[in-house]
Amino acid sequence: MIPVDVLGVFFVAAIALGLAPGPDNIFVLTQSALYGRFAGLVVTLGLCTGLIFHSAAVALGVAAIFQTSALAFTLLKFAGAAYLVYLAVQAFRAGSSKINGNSALEMSLPALYLRGIIMNVTNPKVAIFFLAFLPQFADPARGSVPFQILIFGGLFIVATILVFGAVALGAGSLGGYLKRSPSAQVWLNRLAGVVFVGLAVRLAISER
Repeated sequence: MIPVDVLGVFFVAAIALGLAPGPDNIFVLTQSALYGRFAGLVVTLGLCTGLIFHSAAVALGVAAIFQTSALAFTLLKFAGAAYLVYLAVQAFRAGSSKINGNSALEMSLPALYLRGIIMNVTNPKVAIFFLAFLPQFADPARGSVPFQILIFGGLFIVATILVFGAVALGAGSLGGYLKRSPSAQVWLNRLAGVVFVGLAVRLAISER
């Protein structure tokens, strides 16, 4: 049984980490501004599904591969960077046509959800972060360490949903203005494209 005070400290740390500017919350912000609040929440759920993958990878020891294998780390990070470049190209091509009163449905919800999953899973830095962060709170004296890691991973996901959900709701408030301003739509799509390129470069040059 994990003590309540340990769970509390972990949850506060997870909230603080979620609030720190990073690729994932910036991604949620741009998608929410472009496609609306609900779309941002769907992207958040996709990102959190990716966190389930990383939690399981740490519990099973798979994440250690990305820490010890330069090839595995490099292949995954370039796959992630390539996907971000693909999103950037889509954003630059979108103009104002992708934003309208029903934009969240124009970009299908499964596509938004999948976008969040791929964005998270293809970032090896997340796997290595979880590998370094989650085990710090596990104690073999309390029983199965993999089970404890899964619990902490689940708690981290709850914190992420709260923080990123707030980001999605806040950024989604831009939707009303964007529906009335085609020029703003164009510029926001271009800004999103620049952000995606920046995230791609950041991921491509990242090191273990």
